[in-house]
Amino acid sequence: MKAVTLRNLPPELARIIRKKADEQHASLNKVVIGLLEQSVGARGKSGETALYHDLDALAGSWTQQETAAFNKALAKQRTIDPDLWQ
Repeated sequence: MKAVTLRNLPPELARIIRKKADEQHASLNKVVIGLLEQSVGARGKSGETALYHDLDALAGSWTQQETAAFNKALAKQRTIDPDLWQ
């Protein structure tokens, strides 16, 4: 494949790409290719579908009280009504 040189890359964009590479333990080249594939809707070499991280900010954001309330609501839904299973 042909090599591409990027000139005048904005510092903030360079910082974001470097951060993504560090988080993924990947090379800058691999991250840039992945971002380009994602932006045009192309799949990688293996044909894998894209991973999405749009809900990552929610992970671990609940308080203990919110978690307890959620688990309590789930517990009610998980109870089995014996009359329905006769």
